[in-house]
Amino acid sequence: MSNAQVLIIGGGAMGVSLMYHLTKAGWRDVVLVEKNDLTHGSTWHAAGLCTHFAHNPTIQELRATSVRLYRDILPEETGQNCGFHRSGAMRITSNPDRMDEFRHVAGLSDFTGYPLEVLTPERIAELHPLAKLDGLLGGIYEPDDGHVDPTLATNAMAQVATRNGAKISRYNAVQSIRREDGKWIVETAKETFRATHIVNAAGTWGWEIGHMMGLNIPSVPVLHQYLVTDAVPEVTERIDAKLPELPMIRDPEESWYVRQERDGLILGPYEKEAQVWSVDGVPPEFGADLMPPDLDRVEHIIEAAMERIPALMNGGVKTVVNGPITFTPDANPLIGPAHGLENAWLLTGSSMGVMEGGGSGWFLAHWMTHGAPPMDALAVDSRRFGTWADRDYRVEKAIECFGLQFGVHYPFEERPAGRGKRLSPLHDLMVERGAVMGAAYGWERPNWFSDKQGDIAHESFRRPNWFPHVAKEVETVTTKAGLADLSVFSKFDITGPEARAFIDSLGANRAPANGRIGLTHVLTPAGGVLSEFTVTMLSDTHAYLTSAAAAQEIDMDQLTAHAKGFDVAVTNRCDELAVIGLMGPLSRDILSQHTLVDLDDGFPWLSAQVIDVAGAQVRALRVSYLGELGWELHMDRTDAEQVFLALEATGKPMGTGYYGAYAANSMRLEKGYRGWGGDLTTERTLHEAGVGMFARTKDRAFTGREAMLERKAKDDRWDMVLLEIHDPEFDPFYAHSVLQGDDIVGVVTSGAHGHRTGKTLALAYLRDRTARDNLTVSILGRRTQATILPVAPFDPENLRLKA
Repeated sequence: MSNAQVLIIGGGAMGVSLMYHLTKAGWRDVVLVEKNDLTHGSTWHAAGLCTHFAHNPTIQELRATSVRLYRDILPEETGQNCGFHRSGAMRITSNPDRMDEFRHVAGLSDFTGYPLEVLTPERIAELHPLAKLDGLLGGIYEPDDGHVDPTLATNAMAQVATRNGAKISRYNAVQSIRREDGKWIVETAKETFRATHIVNAAGTWGWEIGHMMGLNIPSVPVLHQYLVTDAVPEVTERIDAKLPELPMIRDPEESWYVRQERDGLILGPYEKEAQVWSVDGVPPEFGADLMPPDLDRVEHIIEAAMERIPALMNGGVKTVVNGPITFTPDANPLIGPAHGLENAWLLTGSSMGVMEGGGSGWFLAHWMTHGAPPMDALAVDSRRFGTWADRDYRVEKAIECFGLQFGVHYPFEERPAGRGKRLSPLHDLMVERGAVMGAAYGWERPNWFSDKQGDIAHESFRRPNWFPHVAKEVETVTTKAGLADLSVFSKFDITGPEARAFIDSLGANRAPANGRIGLTHVLTPAGGVLSEFTVTMLSDTHAYLTSAAAAQEIDMDQLTAHAKGFDVAVTNRCDELAVIGLMGPLSRDILSQHTLVDLDDGFPWLSAQVIDVAGAQVRALRVSYLGELGWELHMDRTDAEQVFLALEATGKPMGTGYYGAYAANSMRLEKGYRGWGGDLTTERTLHEAGVGMFARTKDRAFTGREAMLERKAKDDRWDMVLLEIHDPEFDPFYAHSVLQGDDIVGVVTSGAHGHRTGKTLALAYLRDRTARDNLTVSILGRRTQATILPVAPFDPENLRLKA
């Protein structure tokens, strides 16, 4: 039996990159086992690296890190070129919404420092003279983009890694994986390994390796084709004239990409109805094989590409390549800890292989080395899907993602595939009352309410069709009372004799007194915000915690890990308990009709009691994310319908209505409340986020304490502010650059129109804390004045909450 500190299962750019970065970070006994040739996962995909075109800064950084690695670092370390071609790349469009998307991504790139140029049709002609301009509105250009020889890049990383002590075992299939005496035992065709850490980097085989680990890996291989032409006269003429290589060009509306390949062209189409392959396991005999061509499936896309790039018709088809690439339900890779398993990690599910491989290996190596990722991980965290992401879900979403590979990514985007996986007991009642549903970690939740059955959101980068409906919901909550289904919360019970000690040491805040409600944040070792919990101490031996829906697996892992050494039990109550929100000035009058408990002086703000409501036992929490008098009512899911109907019947004569997630977002911004996952991330500390009051550091020890305090003392720390945006037309959402003059000084993390105050609001981080005046925010390429608000614009003294 061979020992390994880290055993990486799978090669290709992802696994080899991790091996490379781990050995550079000082890890020893790093072993990679691969069923096929080392580069099998990287060699055939022909598109460019998509260097900076991403809506998320973490995805941007993964790709940019890959480019720096292939272009600069590896050639210097090995003395060999990785075949990187800095050709540049553009996307073109005839769709006005797509132009808004281009402007939005370009605005984010202004903040992250990666150049993107929004193009006119005339500029498209300058950059790509082989493209026809008919119908085009414009485009976007990435000057640093390019393509790389995947074999050279992967072998270069392997060369450096083995020089640093890593070992590679090729043509060695994994046969079984088990946990034994605190180690991972991995049996392969050639030998058995005993490893401290294992990493599933198996790509096409990721689902199978996950199955051996006891995990559900929500990825599916999907077949993708591209064709390579013979010599194209127009390309040959450019080469003879010593003109630069043509930039890659993508038409997302017609769903194709084209790039120059020597004196020919490569055309890659993405059909809308993807062909999934080997969903339940790859055939044992499959190696680095390719499938027979099936151009009939994509003939219409090829024809459209030839209309746009007529030169494609002048080169015969030399080769057709058809092979599997892996898609997750959101097309982002799975990177990070494997849920519920010790010293097990995922680095798989990337549909972009070599594009993201170099950066993904860096990302996970940092996480394994330092106990936290180098950037916020939510977009790629391997725990963002749960067991509800079953076979049907992963297949439906893979087909959808492939077909929308070039889809417009709207703010508040809701895609239709794979819906209805997790339904609250109030779901049907919500739909009957006009709820337009959204998805949150598999749950269906009301986003907004319409007076027209079957209404849908018309997605846009500009003011959406649900704007007046949300305004009505806000008015109802502000003047009367609103009911909401909040069952999507993640919910956990901590029980046992050391429950209070458990909470006291869990995060940056102390446990509240019995019967009281507090907020605590679990920090990373670097002091960033990993988790946010609302903590209710029902007794010294029973703490009840709630958190964001999307944090369920992340938070369960944190709670389980922290429970070691404490005499407590951690119980996941996410599917067992339902939550009803009753918010607004009339909420006390309504609830008092169903309980004998004193809801006035006997039930102050931020307190909790177990009470009877409409014949059901309810954990009643007087807490509100909206800034209004109100209660969250937590109960067994079997009691939810009767409690809801009873409250509704009492409230109807008083004008009670309903509110959804969009109204809640509007109202919480008017209070300046931060949201986990957008405003609160692992990249920033509590003090930087402006919620340092929740950090109690005196005479306490908790993870991240010293790093947080060290960051607080630095002059270059960031500062979150609440901005009023002075633009009557555009509403902010996220990832807009904040400027002072021509200097980019910050970024918006969330925004919305505040209907109670009439103000358009945004939370933003200023990376230059001295930039307080003469600020503007760039929204869709238009700069508008912004003012820092010193206090929350709605009820800053919390009089309504404490009423």
